[in-house]
Amino acid sequence: MSAELVFFCFFILIFCLIFAATIYALYDFFVASKSRYKKTDYYDQTHKSFWSMQFDKGSQGEYLIWDSLQQLPGYKKFLFNCYLPKRNGESTEVDLILLHESGIYVFESKNYSGWIFGTETQQYWTQSLPGRYGQAHKVKFFNPILQNQAHLKWLGEYLGIDSHFFYSCIVFGDECTLKDITLTSGRHYVTNRSNLFAAISSHIQLSITKLSPEQIDSLYAKLFPLTQVDAEQRAQHIKEVKEIQHKQEVAAQAPVASAQGSQDGICPLCGGRLVLRTATRGANAGNKFWGCSNFPKCRYIKTISSSHEEKQPPVQ
Repeated sequence: MSAELVFFCFFILIFCLIFAATIYALYDFFVASKSRYKKTDYYDQTHKSFWSMQFDKGSQGEYLIWDSLQQLPGYKKFLFNCYLPKRNGESTEVDLILLHESGIYVFESKNYSGWIFGTETQQYWTQSLPGRYGQAHKVKFFNPILQNQAHLKWLGEYLGIDSHFFYSCIVFGDECTLKDITLTSGRHYVTNRSNLFAAISSHIQLSITKLSPEQIDSLYAKLFPLTQVDAEQRAQHIKEVKEIQHKQEVAAQAPVASAQGSQDGICPLCGGRLVLRTATRGANAGNKFWGCSNFPKCRYIKTISSSHEEKQPPVQ
């Protein structure tokens, strides 16, 4: 056997040994990770498999938020994917709720890349992504603070608790840069996931005790059933969310209109675009008015008159 053949066989043997050791190490790592995952609060409540959590960005974001906060000092409990009832019979889903001695923290997890710009009161924020020829590609998305404020509203109504107990936390993944985020009220936190623990820890250190362990347990018992919804309820909620997101996307891309009484030409009822129309029949025939682009599903109108009275839209 030639020296070259011996060397080649030796090289193949070493390669196979290294490959086998790597596969074994990876297998051992994932088995250990899966075993640890099944012992977490997240798995206990959501019943999501290890692999479904790993390959779903939303679930992974929720899990990583929990993982970064589990070492917080003080008595605490977590709730995940809590479906809060609304007055109209629909529901709104909260990604994660932390019941802590210092208050109730409501988290909204966001998975974006690029640069993020926005203020506390703007209806839409901007995501800036690299584009061709050095030009940035900008995408608008609904202000997550306003989105989370709705969660706080329904949570407070369901629990019958005053708003000073609540804190709104918007958590972005580390794939994006929070370039220019302006907060003014002191009631909201917007941070990347890697900075979340430090931000909440700092807040806890400066806070007084608001909830006793007994109160936390009582709130947890009241909210826990809302995390255990069936597949049909989840499917209905997803359908509702998609409809809302579509309306928000349409409104975000719509040109600015000059409709009186509305912000940026956006329908205050559904978020659709307001368009200029003319009544074709009835007492108002020939008069112009601002109507929602989602008519007849949405029947909001704004008359163009000095009194600014709102009337039912004419049949078209």
